[in-house]
Amino acid sequence: MNARQWMVALGTLLASGLGIPAVAQGLDTPSRPAGSDAVMVRPGDVVPPRVAGPCVPGRCPFEGQRVRVLTIDSQPIGAPLIELKGEYEAATGARLEIVQRPIGELFTTLMADLTGGGGRYDACIAGAWWLGELVEGHYLLPYDAYYGDPRFPAWDIEQVLPAPRALLQYGGRRYMVANDHDGQVMHYRRDLLADPQHRAAFQKAYGHPLGVPATWDEFREVAEYFNGKDLNGDGEPDHGVVLPLVGGAQGMFHYMSLSAPFVIGPSNPQLYWFDPRTMKPLIASPGHVRALTLMASLVKYGPKEMLRWDLGRGWDHFLAGRAALAVTWGDLAALAQQPGSRVRGKVGVAQLPGTREYYDIGLGRWVRTTASNRVGNTTGGSWAGVISRFSKAPEATYYLLALMASQSKSEVYAARGWDGIDPGRRFHFLPPNGTARLESYVNAGWDAADVRDFLQAYHDTYSNPLQLPYLRIPGAYSYWLALDLHLAEATSGQLGPEAALKAAAVDFEDITIRLGRERQRDAYRVSLGQGRLAPRASSKGNVR
Repeated sequence: MNARQWMVALGTLLASGLGIPAVAQGLDTPSRPAGSDAVMVRPGDVVPPRVAGPCVPGRCPFEGQRVRVLTIDSQPIGAPLIELKGEYEAATGARLEIVQRPIGELFTTLMADLTGGGGRYDACIAGAWWLGELVEGHYLLPYDAYYGDPRFPAWDIEQVLPAPRALLQYGGRRYMVANDHDGQVMHYRRDLLADPQHRAAFQKAYGHPLGVPATWDEFREVAEYFNGKDLNGDGEPDHGVVLPLVGGAQGMFHYMSLSAPFVIGPSNPQLYWFDPRTMKPLIASPGHVRALTLMASLVKYGPKEMLRWDLGRGWDHFLAGRAALAVTWGDLAALAQQPGSRVRGKVGVAQLPGTREYYDIGLGRWVRTTASNRVGNTTGGSWAGVISRFSKAPEATYYLLALMASQSKSEVYAARGWDGIDPGRRFHFLPPNGTARLESYVNAGWDAADVRDFLQAYHDTYSNPLQLPYLRIPGAYSYWLALDLHLAEATSGQLGPEAALKAAAVDFEDITIRLGRERQRDAYRVSLGQGRLAPRASSKGNVR
């Protein structure tokens, strides 16, 4: 799950009659609605298997200790912790307290405790972009000493695919215990792209076959073609794409993922956000400008209201069969499986499109590619547990997070969909990519074709050697919000793409100056795996 207002989306979808997908594994007689092959499962009907047996009273490893975990106050995100509370307490003798806060208050609540040194919270289910702030502030305890110790539940970090695995570590040490694995993918209407009439009409209009877009230019053509056509049989015109762009929500996330192949490529795998030598912003480069130009052009192929829509409204539009394409997280494909959805069995999912050329910032020129230049991403929160340096029970805390990360639990979390935990480990994927069984997903209510596409898209995204650099430095969200403000100016037509990004670059520079250039530069380099620069000496021989 990520900072994408899941609770808003969930409420919207439930209000429109859509159910919540959950894995049916372990049910003796799963119920099925008349005339449907979808399994109807509600939250609470299915829980993951027990991993840890109860301890012997008087010999419990953490008898009398208390672990307090801070998490988001939404039922989907908090559900796994609530589910394993009894199992954890019986296995350890410790007492688990789950403290929930609104998503907008979670980071500030945690930071108030950490900066005060109070140690009220032993752990937090944190967003991955917090890691730079937390580690650079010396607020977190790495778990390297506990990982692999037989006293704790076993989980394998090597099962996590390369891209999301990188988010669990910072500066060569492990801080986040694997849980959720976020990234954005392309959703498309498989039935529309396969329709003979649409294929013939598209070929005539564009001079090449209609297919799953491999480049953003092709994506724009498909969006243009389907815009204004009736896509769900209700006699009303529908839209080529849905891309929620309300300010202060997810617009900057959509831009990051979309823009990656315009900037990142084989000769430029990292120069995207800042120059790591000077911390000068790169957000106004020609590649970024072309990407934002493309993004702004897509607006006319979606509902005009989407400039004011959050994710819930956008997802609902797609689930009603009213859009041909969507760029978002995998939750949409999971929600599409439920009775009430008009697109179950019709939802194709693929890695995001690429480009035929990208702007290499280091070379200062455009570089052509023979194949589509696709770039993976881990856009989103990838919510996972971290341990406070001030915890009075760090081992008991790690035991809890490791229990939640264990394979048999994670398999259920990823398959059932409603808890917002997205796939990212080898055992989540079907052969030959992994060891999951198709039956587990089909029994959870998934259409077989939909889930095959869904899992392949995430495997391709996370195993791609080219990845959008994830911003994990102090003030990361301040940079993102500044970007979001100026993206809204471009997508609404208030500013041109180049002017909007130049304004964002000015704001980036102001934030960097306020937080300290050398501090930001060093944190940025560490987040990229480059290491800190040695302090520079002044002309008088003093180190500065």
